[in-house]
Amino acid sequence: MKKPFSLKDVESYALIVIGALVMALNYEIFIFPNAFAPAGINGISTIIQHRFNFSVGYMSIIINVPLIIVAFFIVDRNFAVRTGIFVAIFSFATLILKNGKYDDYGFIDLNYYYNSEWSKLLAPVVSGIINGAVYGVTIRNNGCTGGTDVIASIVRIKKPYLNMLWVIFSLNSIVAVLSLFEFGDIDSVVLCLAYSFTTSKIGDIILKGGKSALKFEVVTSHPDEISDEIIAKLNHTATVVKAVGMFSHSEKSLLICVVGKSQIAEFEKIVKKYPETFTYLSSVNEIVGNFVATKNDFEHKLKK
Repeated sequence: MKKPFSLKDVESYALIVIGALVMALNYEIFIFPNAFAPAGINGISTIIQHRFNFSVGYMSIIINVPLIIVAFFIVDRNFAVRTGIFVAIFSFATLILKNGKYDDYGFIDLNYYYNSEWSKLLAPVVSGIINGAVYGVTIRNNGCTGGTDVIASIVRIKKPYLNMLWVIFSLNSIVAVLSLFEFGDIDSVVLCLAYSFTTSKIGDIILKGGKSALKFEVVTSHPDEISDEIIAKLNHTATVVKAVGMFSHSEKSLLICVVGKSQIAEFEKIVKKYPETFTYLSSVNEIVGNFVATKNDFEHKLKK
């Protein structure tokens, strides 16, 4: 049975549309006025636009439509539809902006041109931050910005063992080399690499989400006392696993607890009070499910 269209779906599609419009403006303001090409398929399209004055908007449609059709039948229909919407909005907005129909709204005054060696780096860094955020949000809403990511999704279905990072890296390297020949100096290569790095880092941060935390694993002989303090003082709980120390062959408990980053000092204070106890921690990129139990759960536990 097909799921009904929900408010969450409306929000998801709205974010994709807004992301496409933001990316089109980003290209017009920061990328097109300056001598560098961004990463991926749009980087090649930018070089073609610079050389032949053939709009990135048209190139995006020509390249992505066949890829999206293949993804619709091979990968996932919902993914293909959302990607198609993003590509259509981005291409349409790019064509409008390139044709100068936005002059009356004052957008043309926003175009950024560098005027020094230091300000030259601002264009790829700022545009990379913006497009990285758009990329991350679009991926989290089961779509993508087209081009390389659609290719990657298709290849993963057919050959899941391939490392797509190398495929994407190779394509970006080709763009960097082509930009050297097109724009005529090594600066264009540096700017392309700066854009690629910034986009990847910001996109990665968005994809990992804002629910990052720390996971403590505590080896102890006092699991009940420590877990009670965690519940009372940190408003978190823990999971206990029975373990055996291989040096002494004595029974221990492995206490697993996820806490917020601001609670690390308080957690360490709790652990240090107990003998025959040590802990180690690792970062958690995102938590799915109930990170904190309800207030009633804690009150019930403490009353017991």
